[in-house]
Amino acid sequence: MPDHKKQFLQLAIQRGVLKFGEFELKSGRISPYFFNAGLFDQGSDLARLGEYYAATIVESKVEFDILFGPAYKGIPIAAVTAAALFKNHGIDTAYAFNRKEAKQHGEGGSIVGRPLTGRILIIDDVITAGTAIRESVEIIHDAEAALAGVLIALDREELGKGKISAVQEVASTFSIPVISIATVSDLVDLLRTESNNSDSDLVARMDDYQTQFGVL
Repeated sequence: MPDHKKQFLQLAIQRGVLKFGEFELKSGRISPYFFNAGLFDQGSDLARLGEYYAATIVESKVEFDILFGPAYKGIPIAAVTAAALFKNHGIDTAYAFNRKEAKQHGEGGSIVGRPLTGRILIIDDVITAGTAIRESVEIIHDAEAALAGVLIALDREELGKGKISAVQEVASTFSIPVISIATVSDLVDLLRTESNNSDSDLVARMDDYQTQFGVL
């Protein structure tokens, strides 16, 4: 497993962004884990998170011109990733984000940062139902820009209402790559490698959940 994947998962567990137990999802499923990227709430967390996103972009070799962070969680993610791309990889990229409501005074409009032109990489925390991504795609198409792909933190690799996941649906619908820093398969591998006897039940529950609801 690449270092940035492992370090991302370890940080998420350490900071309580990844919690383990029993969590009822909107779907009614009882999940053995829950991921809440909003709990990356310290400067050090954001600095490291930006590095993990940046490393994933470089590893993926996705070609893009502008990072786009959907309001609201995508806004700080786009900013710290752009900074990490420049600091760690010498890639000086532009970024932009949207307002939920268009500004009627000053410069006006709903886009802050670089005007959307060329190839746009959407960057966010997760894809649950794909609603936020579809809204972003509409914004990008309205600007007559091209969609380069989507980058998220964690791919749950979990079936939606049909036979594919929300991530797979977005990738298929828009014919784009959907990239993640890590997947739930990576998480299970990490838990299995680093677990002690007290964690064996968690690994078994994670395996059972993915067998029942996973896309793999």
